[in-house]
Order: sequence, then structure tokens, then C-alpha cells
Amino acid sequence: MSPNPTSAAAKKKPAASVPLPYWITEFALLRTAVLTLIGAIVVALVGVWLSYIKLQEAAQGAENAQRKRDAAYSRYAQVDNEKRDIRNFQHRFVELRQRGLVGDEQRLAWLDAIRQVQDQLKLPPLSYEIEAQQVVTLEAPLDLGDYQLRGSRMHLHMELLHELDLFNFLQELRERGYVAVQDCSLKRLGVAAGTPGASTLGADCTLNWITLGSAPKTRALAVAMPPKGKS
Repeated sequence: MSPNPTSAAAKKKPAASVPLPYWITEFALLRTAVLTLIGAIVVALVGVWLSYIKLQEAAQGAENAQRKRDAAYSRYAQVDNEKRDIRNFQHRFVELRQRGLVGDEQRLAWLDAIRQVQDQLKLPPLSYEIEAQQVVTLEAPLDLGDYQLRGSRMHLHMELLHELDLFNFLQELRERGYVAVQDCSLKRLGVAAGTPGASTLGADCTLNWITLGSAPKTRALAVAMPPKGKS
């Protein structure tokens, strides 16, 4: 006999079912709240990141503003110092210009000063030779601004009754102009002793008449470049 399918099916037991965790079964109830929380967290993180970027930009802007303020204050302080220097030294500058130190060389005034001192001290006739004016180079650097120091060298030969005449002559010249004595040499002349009014000494001096002139402006050289494609 063939087995009865009905009785075989009846003998099979149903499979045991495993219950799901409660949080899975109830996730549908919390899904909206969880998605809302995740969205809020993302929005908050983006907001914090943007706030950090804005803070960095603000700090950089404040630093740039402070740097510009310091530069402007430095320029203002420099201008204020220059105005104070002009106010303090303007009178002295005008005096130096009137005495002939500032400006172009004044050879006629120098020669006139020599003639006046010669007449004042009643010195014998003298001879001189003036070289071309040159820029004076100092051993120690000196800030002269827009001016440069110049000197006109004079070789002077004169006859004297005694040594004191030379010192008085140079002192009087210094009071009439800015002159620097480079060197002087004295020698006795072959004059008979007791000769009235005769010069007994000969002096050869090298003087430098000093002036402050405007420094020449440097000019940029424009170089013409050939057009492209042409030699």
C-alpha cells in the first residue's frame, strides 16, 4: 500500500517562530524623530564649521586692520617728527644759507672775504688758485638728506711778518665762511734782519671751502625693446 499523504502532512510539526527585538518592531514609530535628530546634528555641525571659518576671517581682517593702523600711525609719527624738526631747525637752516654754506659755491664772496681780511690785517699781496668743486667723501657716514657735501680746494700763497698773522688770517676766514684748513707750511724768507716792513715768512696753505648742495636725482634709464617677431 502507498502511504497516505494526508497522514504524512499531518505528522509534520510547524517551525518555531523567533520574536524580533522590540526596537526593530517599534522603529517605525521613532524613524521620524531619529531622522530629524540626524538632520539637526548635521545642520549644527555645518553651522559650527561655517562659524569657525567666519571667525578666522574676522581674526584675519582684524589683524590686517591693526597692521594698517600701525603703518598709518608710523607715517603720522614720522610726519609729526619732520614737522617738529623743520620748526626747530628752520631758523638755523636760513642762517646757514645766508652764510653761504647751503647752496651753490660763492667764489666771489670767498675772494671778497680774503681781500677784506687782508686789508684788515694789513698783509702783503697774496696769490691763490681754486680747483673745480668736488664731492667730499667722509670716513664716517653722515645723513644729509637731499644734500651732499662739496668742497672747493684753494691753494694759497702769502707772505707774513710773523707766525701770528697766519693764525689771525685763518680765524677771520672761518668767521666769514665755512673753510677747512687741509695743510699749511711755513718757510723763512731770505730777508736781511732789521729791514723795516719786510716779510720774513712765506706760507703755503691748502684750504677747502665747504658747501651743501642738492644731490643730483637718479634717473631711470628707459630701454627700448624691439617688437616681437623682429630682430
